[in-house]
Amino acid sequence: MTRVSVDRLCLHFPVYHAENRTLKRSMARTLATRSSHRAGSALVEDSRHRVTVDVLRDISFSLESGERLGLVGGNGAGKTTLLRALAGIYEPVSGRVRIRGSIGTLLDTQLGMNMELTGIENVRLRCLFHGMGKAGTARILENVAEFAELGDFIAMPVKTYSSGMLVRLAFGLATAITPDVLLMDEWFMAGDITFLAKAKARIEALVQESDALIMSSHQPDIMRRWCTRLIWLDNGRIRMDGPTDIVLDAYLAG
Repeated sequence: MTRVSVDRLCLHFPVYHAENRTLKRSMARTLATRSSHRAGSALVEDSRHRVTVDVLRDISFSLESGERLGLVGGNGAGKTTLLRALAGIYEPVSGRVRIRGSIGTLLDTQLGMNMELTGIENVRLRCLFHGMGKAGTARILENVAEFAELGDFIAMPVKTYSSGMLVRLAFGLATAITPDVLLMDEWFMAGDITFLAKAKARIEALVQESDALIMSSHQPDIMRRWCTRLIWLDNGRIRMDGPTDIVLDAYLAG
């Protein structure tokens, strides 16, 4: 069963401060220099004469049940933007994204988290969003508390947490409720070695239960261990799509 289908997805953002004279002259020079290489330029001018940045250009791929897809590329290649477009946070300028089933996201430690509420209250709210009853909520709360190892802090406001504690709570909560498709950015790699070992085991168990995983990381060893397939993004385009070892070797060599 096809879980994810992306067809000619394009996304661009306007540069709101392009009216600044110095910046505008700089961009004008860049556009002029790249005019003969338009296909490789991220800066374009739209029909309203606004300078925009093409973040994603003509992205097409599909993901089947059971696949674990990794996104690689340099900073600014479009990895996080693609994940956010798949999650519905960014609306495509053109093209189409279709995801069959429920979506779980690990894109931002604060995404869907109310910093004024306690860890317990945030867990209960997430369970309420998923339509869970008291028994299901109690099971999820116990699961998250055991994984995150926050102790008494789970009953304290999230705004008092350290960055590591917030990562553990967000990761534990996002992976306690099994989605059909899990979207994951590399922020959780900020945890310590013990946390990463627990995260690896939890993700592997989650993937066995869910249908698909799409993740972004700069760490080759993580990609080799966790992903069955990679997409190499370069300047907002797909440069290569294939088995993990083949694409990763080409990316690292390039």
